[in-house]
Amino acid sequence: MSQVTTHIFLSHGLESGPGGTKVQALKTLAERFDNVQAHAIDHRSTKDPSVRLAQMEEAIRQSGAAPENVILAGSSMGGWVCAQASANTPVLGCFLLAPALAMPAYPQSSPHIQATHTQLVHGWDDDVVPPGPVIELAQQQAIPMLLLPDGHRLADSLDRVLDEFAAFLSRAGIGQQAYYH
Repeated sequence: MSQVTTHIFLSHGLESGPGGTKVQALKTLAERFDNVQAHAIDHRSTKDPSVRLAQMEEAIRQSGAAPENVILAGSSMGGWVCAQASANTPVLGCFLLAPALAMPAYPQSSPHIQATHTQLVHGWDDDVVPPGPVIELAQQQAIPMLLLPDGHRLADSLDRVLDEFAAFLSRAGIGQQAYYH
């Protein structure tokens, strides 16, 4: 019996890129799990959240992955992209870091996240995406949320974010880590 491959799509923030610290750290960790293909989407060609959403949906289509074998992970605008992609097509998982949710300038500021497993991680001191409206959205949708003493980039919490992502992947049933970091 062959193992199903889980596809993990990573979406960076507005001013970052697929080579950014968080995206690369998450990608490296994901690739340590058995039967995982991790894809860091390059959104640098546009700052329009709708275009970035279309890029994400196209990457998922091109992979041929079934939605039940897709995990979306994103930071800031990338978090909104992942949340909205899951609102359009339910997926296995959504792991959202300081997601740009409840932001009035976005096409759908409060997407209804449809993932079997969801986790929000946000900084108490985030001055880009205030935690209050995100907490409210998490409460309305009953989404687990971790609040850390950090800012928008979660730069001081990278190790904790990686630990949370590893635990999230395990809860989603993504096999055992092939080796540990």
